[in-house]
Amino acid sequence: MAGPDPAELRRVVDAFPAADGAESVDSDATDRVDDLLDGTYGRLTREWYPELGKLTETYAAGEILREDVLEHVEAVPSFRLSDGAAPLPEKRRALAAADEAADEVTEVAGWYATLRSMLDDDPDDLTRVERLLHGFGYALAHGLFLGASSPKRVVRRLRLAYRSVGVDIDETESEAGAERTEFTCPYRDVGARIYGEKWVCHEKLDRVDDGYVTYLAERGIDYQRPRDCDGSERCYSTVARDGPELWWPKTAPAAVRARS
Repeated sequence: MAGPDPAELRRVVDAFPAADGAESVDSDATDRVDDLLDGTYGRLTREWYPELGKLTETYAAGEILREDVLEHVEAVPSFRLSDGAAPLPEKRRALAAADEAADEVTEVAGWYATLRSMLDDDPDDLTRVERLLHGFGYALAHGLFLGASSPKRVVRRLRLAYRSVGVDIDETESEAGAERTEFTCPYRDVGARIYGEKWVCHEKLDRVDDGYVTYLAERGIDYQRPRDCDGSERCYSTVARDGPELWWPKTAPAAVRARS
C-alpha cells in the first residue's frame, strides 16, 4: 500500500523545529513571530502539530491511511503572501521580520517541505498495480481532457468521469475561479474489513486520479483530487487555474525574497 514507512514518518514529525515549550524557542521571539504572522505560528504549534503527532501514531498502528495524514498536512495553518499572482507587500515584510526574529520560521518551512514530500506518491514506493493505475489515469486523461483548457471545461469532463464509474455528484460550486465538486464514493466500504475504510476509494482509485493530476499540472491546471471524507461518505475535489499563490510555511522566506 502506498505510504511512507511509519518509523521514518515518526522520525520526521518528531524533528519539528518549533514544538511548543521547546527550550530552543525563546518565548518573547515566539510571541513576536505569532503577532507578525497573524496568529498562524501559534495555531500551527499549539493545535495543528499536536494533532499531527496523534495521527502519526494512529497511522503507525495501521488504523488510518496515508490519505488521512496527508489531508491534515495539507490543512496546515498558513500565512498568505500573495493574492493569486499579485504579491502582498505588507505580508511579505511581516514574514521577513518574523524570519529575523526567530530561526524557526525558516526551519519550519524546510521541515514542512520534507514532511509533505514524504506523503506524496513516490513511484518507487507504489506497487505494480498502483503504477499501472497511475499510468492508466495519465493515458486516459489525454482523451478525457482533450481540448479542455479552462477549469470549467475540465471539471465538466471530470464529473462525467466520476459518474461513469458510479460516483454520485452531490453538490457543485464555483468560487474565486475554483470549481468544487462534492460527491459520494460507492466503494467506500469495499474491502474495509481487511484493508480499512476508504482503501479502494483513496489508496487505489485515487492512483487513477493521480494520473489526471500529472496530466493537468503539465497544462497549468491545478486538480486537487478527493479529500475530506472523515466522518462522512461525502468527499470533495477542486479544479482551478494553477497560479503562483504563496503561503508560509508552504513557501520558505528565502523563496519569497527570491520572487520579490
